[in-house]
Amino acid sequence: MKKREPISHIMTKSVVTVNENDDLRKVVEKLKKHNIRHIPVIRNKEVIGIISRTDINRLTFGALFEGQEGADEAILDMLTIAQVMTAKPKTISSTTIIRDSAEIFVKEEFHALPVVDNGELKGIVTTTDILRYFLEQYD
Repeated sequence: MKKREPISHIMTKSVVTVNENDDLRKVVEKLKKHNIRHIPVIRNKEVIGIISRTDINRLTFGALFEGQEGADEAILDMLTIAQVMTAKPKTISSTTIIRDSAEIFVKEEFHALPVVDNGELKGIVTTTDILRYFLEQYD
């Protein structure tokens, strides 16, 4: 097993993001279109929050992802991204060791971490990325 591999080896580099001024409909659209679960919220190039499919599901009882739009869509018009996102999310640098990232996921119970270098978003890593990496070590 490679012991000191940096997170940059497994992170997603082309990150789907939303701007803090976008609306929640745009978040839902991007989650569905890209089949992802987490979207960093940016101001310029700085990560100011993160919003997840789970955050949206809590608002809409999951109906938006089960094809039952309707009444729940009104909620998307009533709230802003800033009201729903996790503000000031924990971030890691691209040189953070994969094992250290895994420990953060276990201790903090996060499912995604934005990767930030010098205040700029460089990628995102998820629990799925970590699990895939560890599974590859058994091949």
